[in-house]
Amino acid sequence: MRKVATDRQERRRDRVRRLSGLYAVTPDLADTETLVARVEAAAFGGAKAIQYRNKTADAALRRRQAEALAAVAKTHGMLLVINDDPALCEAVDADGVHVGRDDGGIEAARRIVGEDRILGVSCYDDFALAQAAVAAGADYVAFGSFFPSSVKPNARRADVSLLRRAATLGVPVVAIGGIDATNVRPLVRAGAAAAAVISAVFDANDVNGAARAIAAAFE
Repeated sequence: MRKVATDRQERRRDRVRRLSGLYAVTPDLADTETLVARVEAAAFGGAKAIQYRNKTADAALRRRQAEALAAVAKTHGMLLVINDDPALCEAVDADGVHVGRDDGGIEAARRIVGEDRILGVSCYDDFALAQAAVAAGADYVAFGSFFPSSVKPNARRADVSLLRRAATLGVPVVAIGGIDATNVRPLVRAGAAAAAVISAVFDANDVNGAARAIAAAFE
């Protein structure tokens, strides 16, 4: 049993180490074929992780899309993180789950996804919330919105100083909110391990090129 626990912890540590660079977050697309094609283009453009997020799909579509993206992630060596749904994460054997303030809590999510998957937490502009999340077992934290966001136009704004301060947390820090190739580099310099991006990648005519431009900031 001890070896099994150790193996699970090592898989989790490996997944945490891989969380860097462009962290592409999916848009609300009902067409699974189009979604898969766009995610594959982002992968070829250098995305290291994909978060499946669809706030409009029903449970059956979410399951089909998550399964399809699990296959894409495996093919391209990307991490697959499921937004707000630990049970779906476990069901499709994704690499992890990402939860927000109102998504059931870190401890409850950990019980579902197990010890070998990563668990990320949205911390908005709140450093104390990030400290509490790490203490509760979060493997990474996300701050934002750093810039105006078309996805969440009313999101609280975070200051770049949060990224420098978060170096003390001991976990990777993800920046989110209105990020594109023109503004990502200051976030990287301030300490962001990854940049979570929706619109600047998936709304682009050239998804591959948009992903490549953002990923280049981390090289």
